Amino acid sequence: MVMNCVVYRDGIRVGEVPATHVERHLGQPGHLVWLSLRDPTGEDLDGLRRTFNLHPLAVQDALRDHQRPHLDEYDDDLFVVMQMVQPTEAGLAQEQLVVLVGPGYVVTVRRNARAASFVNVRERCEREPRQLAAGAGYALYGLMNEVVDRYVPVLEQLQADLEAIEEHIFVPRAARSNLQRLYGLKRKALVLEHAVGSMLQFSGKFHGGRVPTVCQNLQGYFRDVGDHLALLQAGLDTIRESIGTAITVNLSLVTIEEGEVTKRLAAWAAIFAVATAFAGIWGMNFEHMPELKLAWGYPAALLLIVSSGTFMWWRFRRSGWL
Repeated sequence: MVMNCVVYRDGIRVGEVPATHVERHLGQPGHLVWLSLRDPTGEDLDGLRRTFNLHPLAVQDALRDHQRPHLDEYDDDLFVVMQMVQPTEAGLAQEQLVVLVGPGYVVTVRRNARAASFVNVRERCEREPRQLAAGAGYALYGLMNEVVDRYVPVLEQLQADLEAIEEHIFVPRAARSNLQRLYGLKRKALVLEHAVGSMLQFSGKFHGGRVPTVCQNLQGYFRDVGDHLALLQAGLDTIRESIGTAITVNLSLVTIEEGEVTKRLAAWAAIFAVATAFAGIWGMNFEHMPELKLAWGYPAALLLIVSSGTFMWWRFRRSGWL
């Protein structure tokens, strides 16, 4: 489905046109066609392939879901895949953004869109007609910059969640729940890291070495995007290391808690073992056990058992086992 199709001339918005009328603007000096699609069918993209002279492989890949962010070059045309990440109740949801860029055109393809639209990107570019007049490369920069900006609040939320967990690490009997929360946070961080890391790998092609034709004279803008991605990657590295440390500490606390339980059980077992030993001795069926015939034998036996148990309880209590 076509969301909008806007034509620009020398960076100035001319107006929206039907997608079937874009051919008259393609190839015209200073003209730029910006077309946005949502959940297109194979027939829709096949028609665009003929209109924009897109590479068949690019059209084929545009229909695929769950791709890692990457960049493909087809002569002067670019095929860019980016992953948008947004928090949900179940974790982090991913959404794919495909951008087809070439001389005089920009085509964006979104499937199963849940995130906010990119109308603000278009408006921001329209406020910079001089840069937009440079061609489709500036529109691509605007889209990449917006995707990277949307990563920032997600990273900040991960950092806040990690700090909240760290505050409860040494709360008694909370180690197991903390471990569950840490592993959940680790999965979220991996989702964001896959999106950021893959995008960081190909972003360098826009400002170093051989720069694609449509991105000429825009290296400074794309270098800024790369710097932001590098900062995000550094923040994710810190989170990953902190999560690893926190998991190690929590596993140690679980071991310590289990050790404390084992010590308590061993102490009570020793106390009852003394009583069992005395009872076992006096329960033997020998004929000559003088103390069993004494009138005060039974009270004395109970007193000895209780005294021995009390003494051992005091010793274990003093040693920190109870």
